[in-house]
Amino acid sequence: MTRYFYFIFTLGFLMLWSSCRKDFEFSPSTGSLEFSRDTIYLDTVFSNIGSSTYNLKVYNKSNDDIFIPSVKLAAGETSNYRLSVDGISGKSFENVELLAKDSLYIFIETTVNIENEAALENKFLYTDAIEFDTGTNAQKVELVTLIQDAIFIYPNRDNTTKIVETLSLNVDGEILETELQGRELLLDELHFTNTKPYVIYGFAAVPNNETLTIDAGARVYFHSESGLLVSEGASLQINGAYSNDREALENEVIFEGDRLEPGFSETPGQWAAIWLFDGSINNSINYTTIKNANVGILCDGNPNDTNNKLNISNTQIYNSGSFGIMGRNTAITGENVVINNAGQSSFAGTIGGRYNFTHSTIVNYWDNGFRQLPSVLLNNFIIDEDNTATVADLGEANFNNCIIYGNDNPEFLLEEIEDESVVFNFKFTNCLLRFEDNNNFFSEAVYDLTDTNHFENNIFNKDPDFKNPDLNELNIGDDSAAINKANLTFSAQLPTDILGENRTTTSDIGAYQHTTFPEEE
Repeated sequence: MTRYFYFIFTLGFLMLWSSCRKDFEFSPSTGSLEFSRDTIYLDTVFSNIGSSTYNLKVYNKSNDDIFIPSVKLAAGETSNYRLSVDGISGKSFENVELLAKDSLYIFIETTVNIENEAALENKFLYTDAIEFDTGTNAQKVELVTLIQDAIFIYPNRDNTTKIVETLSLNVDGEILETELQGRELLLDELHFTNTKPYVIYGFAAVPNNETLTIDAGARVYFHSESGLLVSEGASLQINGAYSNDREALENEVIFEGDRLEPGFSETPGQWAAIWLFDGSINNSINYTTIKNANVGILCDGNPNDTNNKLNISNTQIYNSGSFGIMGRNTAITGENVVINNAGQSSFAGTIGGRYNFTHSTIVNYWDNGFRQLPSVLLNNFIIDEDNTATVADLGEANFNNCIIYGNDNPEFLLEEIEDESVVFNFKFTNCLLRFEDNNNFFSEAVYDLTDTNHFENNIFNKDPDFKNPDLNELNIGDDSAAINKANLTFSAQLPTDILGENRTTTSDIGAYQHTTFPEEE
């Protein structure tokens, strides 16, 4: 009986107490809302491409539960911005409740068709504002987005079945159907200018026996899992030029992903690759930055091409999900090439081939997880799923006046298969190399560092004194072991560094002549 009395008493007390609370008594806001930001910058987006989702936090720091009579976009229903408030999407909202000492999130997105906006050039600011309440209690948060016009290259889509066109390739006269979404470039698309950026969806293929020419200052952006293919008999000619503004790189050609927000500027693996097919010819890349791909350049075949399958110069390749450059039984010549931050190797010359790099900085300071391979990998075979080896000549692999370094050890790996039918020719001359073998793990003859047929005048395990390799700043400073250690015969063939500095009198190893770094404040 006593327990029953206390239960009835307690229940009655709780009901009486709750009836006196003001949980649901909201009063209008008085214009004293606070915000996480007074302006939301949605960064740069391309015309007709939706932005990422951004958020604004709205605070009620008063002791009263309030409602905001109206939350709306200033441009109303015609605005190109979209809002989500308390999980509800729209462009205007009424009586939005906010508890005392509490906050709410507003999520913002935008998609703008630049052709629907009057008097616009290639880039423009699209603005609006979120308005809270009206009259004397009115408050607002500005919205700003930089919209950039672009030329879009994407596969056709079947409007009935929603199937996206897949890429067909002509290989040795046979049409091969691939599973890759994409299409061949049309004849009037084979010249990329610097007037507008290009945005590629899927794989864009240079048709057989055609040439894609890319002008200095061009910008090419790739959507996720997209890339550029150069078919049999086709060529890629990238004609970048030196840029006076090292931040803007106004004359360089730049390849990167199409996510333009700052948070994605150094994110690896955002797009697939530049793929130079077996049989493509006369490929040339000059003054180009290739960043954030899975494989920066995948180069296949033509190992005996006397003009080289690929000539690459004054080019930077950064933040590759797996390989910066991967050659497979091919021929590549590189001069003033800088490669850094790859999930596997910065450069891999595999299944033999011919490779010649001069005054290049090929390093790997990958910090996005464990990598199994060094900065430079050379081999002359491939093993298939049946554990059968296919071998090929490594006709030459010469690294002259190069820095090969990184945050692992060793930073080059030489994998020679024991097969008398193939050769394994390589040489490092006047290079700064990271290779320590304190446990004599690398006992094969190819690692005899005293053999001048393969290693001549090299420096091992001394500090390159890079400015900031984690940020891909591979300039060398006054304390670099590479200073004035280059072979002048090779330097005379390449008289300026990647920044246009003269190296004919005194020459440093790597792609950069040394400089004095400013002291940090």
